[in-house]
Amino acid sequence: MITGNTEGIRKSIINRLEDIYECKIDKYSFFQEELINIICEITEEINKEVSVAIDRRGNVVDISIGDSSAVEMPLINIRERKLSGVRIIHTHPNGNSMLSNLDISALIKLKLDFIAAIGVENGECTGVTLGFCGIENNKLKAEIMGPLSKKDALNVDVLDIINISEENIKFNEVEEDNREKAILIGIENEESLDELEELAKACDVITLDKVLQKRDKGDTAFFIGEGKANEISMLRQALNANVIIFDDELTASQIRNLESLIGVKIIDRTTLILEIFARRARSKEAKIQVELAQLKYRLPRLTGLGVLLSRTGGGIGTKGPGEKKLEMDKRHIRDRIHDLTVQLKKIKKVREVQREKRSRENIPKISLVGYTNAGKSTLRNKLCEIASPKEIAEKEKVFEADMLFATLDVTTRALMLRDNRLVTLTDTVGFVRKLPHDLVEAFKSTLEEVINSELLLHIVDSSSDTANKQIEAVNEVLRELGVGDKPVILVLNKVDKSDEKYLEALREKYNKLNPIEISAKQEINLNLLFDKISNSLPNPLKRMEYLIPYTEQGIVALLHRGANVLEEEYKEDGTYIEAMVDQEVYNRCQKYILTEDY
Repeated sequence: MITGNTEGIRKSIINRLEDIYECKIDKYSFFQEELINIICEITEEINKEVSVAIDRRGNVVDISIGDSSAVEMPLINIRERKLSGVRIIHTHPNGNSMLSNLDISALIKLKLDFIAAIGVENGECTGVTLGFCGIENNKLKAEIMGPLSKKDALNVDVLDIINISEENIKFNEVEEDNREKAILIGIENEESLDELEELAKACDVITLDKVLQKRDKGDTAFFIGEGKANEISMLRQALNANVIIFDDELTASQIRNLESLIGVKIIDRTTLILEIFARRARSKEAKIQVELAQLKYRLPRLTGLGVLLSRTGGGIGTKGPGEKKLEMDKRHIRDRIHDLTVQLKKIKKVREVQREKRSRENIPKISLVGYTNAGKSTLRNKLCEIASPKEIAEKEKVFEADMLFATLDVTTRALMLRDNRLVTLTDTVGFVRKLPHDLVEAFKSTLEEVINSELLLHIVDSSSDTANKQIEAVNEVLRELGVGDKPVILVLNKVDKSDEKYLEALREKYNKLNPIEISAKQEINLNLLFDKISNSLPNPLKRMEYLIPYTEQGIVALLHRGANVLEEEYKEDGTYIEAMVDQEVYNRCQKYILTEDY
């Protein structure tokens, strides 16, 4: 029986493959030349991978047909402290015999005796690469041999290597290492690559190496050029990396070409950011927004993606919509995008109702904006800790951590300023350079809190060497949202960790904005920040004293409803009230003023 993708395969080819079951393979070599010739010829005819599984007695136990870049693995009984006793020989129709990420993953996970990849071009074997299970630091790792010529491969004493591997496994406490280990590639600058490393770290990816290639624009076929891609392929094998991450957005054809050449999963910066958002999203709204952004990004790439789409096994790029949705056809994905858009519109209406209520109550709105990991959530928690009204002081803190995109769910809380004015403070999603356009679009309903704010607090990590560029990146997103002209307080955070010379340079550069220097974590200058907020908001409150006749109790109700009442006393000739009032209340209650303090 031939398994896998047999649809459209002629009966005559199926019969030729089934004849392989009758072959008896010499256990001392990894295949017979007759077998390699047959599977190479069939691979050329059908342009699909052909896989043959052989046990230690030389019996063919499974034959499978894949697509042009992947093949289904047989079910194998995995035993403790032993190899599986099965070897896999399969073809690569692209002529490249190097073991792919999937091949290496199958070798380790299935504890294969070995896996062999045969490059096929014009029906001939172009080379053979062998992979065996080795051990390093009590972890299984792939030991690669090749690419070899067909003749050299036939002369390898595979049985000796298998016996050594099995002895090592038997006498060691082997742990499987399933972590993703990456090489980062960029064409811009070292700073952008450093940030990409932080993004990878936020996704639990280990960075093995970073490669910067100086060029004005990406190559249309391979982004970094075919020669450089070949160098990366060799580096990937040397470092045993299982993913390559590019610092720019790649097209579907570039991903397909790179995966075919390098033989490993390829992802770009956008996919990485979307993955972080998918992992961190907690609220229903954030999850919908992330899924919508992922589907919009992947829709035009469905026909071009290789390893990322056709191969399962988890890792970056499979969170959020998940593998099932990735395999949906374009019509189903468009339907899903439509459904998610409708759901977001409903959530947007709820937010509008909440905003209208706050507008009717004349409560000023303040939003925290800034680069990711600038300290917005820490500052938000500290401000709420100090100045939340008693009735809401027990509300939960937002998650804060020293990592990129720790906060995705926008929260709004009330604060009482030092002039007794009630305001709302909104913590927003952090910005980043090259923020995916689909993500900005998806989060626009969230960022409307920024659009409708009277004041923005632009939080900057003053300890970062790239603070200037981060400020520019945030300003660019604010301009894109159409709020570049809103009142802004520039807040230089983390001054306790900053270099004094660099801090002085920031002071000079942004002197016109009169920045305020704080440390949210150490609670440095937070009182000064409160004062600056009070002075920067429109319609500052006035402290007033009123004496209101008992016949005008409607005015008393107005003051309780529209002002912050500080003191109230019932006197002989009326109700004495001391309150902080805005301009509207001031105008309506002017005739009852006793004294006023500006």
